[in-house]
Amino acid sequence: MEKPDIISVKSPKSPIAEAYRTLRTNIQFSSFDNKIQTIVVTSSGPGEGKSTTASNLAVVMAESGSKTILIDCDQRKPRLHKVFLTTNERGISDLLVGKVKFEEAVQETKVPNLSILTSGTRPPNPSELLGSSKMRAFIDALKERYEYIIIDTPPIIAVTDAQLLASHADGSLLVIASSQAEREAAVKAKELLQKVNAKILGVVLNKLEVQEKGYYGYYYHYYYGNDGGKKKKKKGK
Repeated sequence: MEKPDIISVKSPKSPIAEAYRTLRTNIQFSSFDNKIQTIVVTSSGPGEGKSTTASNLAVVMAESGSKTILIDCDQRKPRLHKVFLTTNERGISDLLVGKVKFEEAVQETKVPNLSILTSGTRPPNPSELLGSSKMRAFIDALKERYEYIIIDTPPIIAVTDAQLLASHADGSLLVIASSQAEREAAVKAKELLQKVNAKILGVVLNKLEVQEKGYYGYYYHYYYGNDGGKKKKKKGK
């Protein structure tokens, strides 16, 4: 497997890679009572950067020494196998229906401590498969093997997959693209997560660049889910 074409691997010292490490730290300190181990990453609509966020978050989690697995649960438009330059011949769907064993489906990456489980064969009923008791049991079993389980899901407004997975996860991240996502869609996405009692870790404001004093500065915002009044901001150049 070749090295993945993502910023945390290609440019680990860049401001954007540092922003993902800040996100990692915020997640790790977001709960003192219960460990955040399974994390669902979703967005209000397509093209907002949820797969990019999930991939980079998984990389920085693994780089911190935590054994991490990244799962592509976007059965309708899978992307992680393209990001990590690997095959999608066998994946989570094939595993859940009993066609392959876990050891046959999981793939190790060039990033130490990081494994990936692609989407696999597209099933005719993605929502039923991902919302099944077998899926919940599988995720619970993974907690014995991995410290972090990052789950990339479809946009939450489009289909119910993200809601189904978020209802059983330890936390959820909502990725919102600046100047792209409509306010009403972002609010709707948050309401859909709240409807299933998902623990919203926060919102990642993505694709936000501003020009200042002749150079481009990258701004990354992370908003706490439990207290909208708190926020952390990191600025680089």
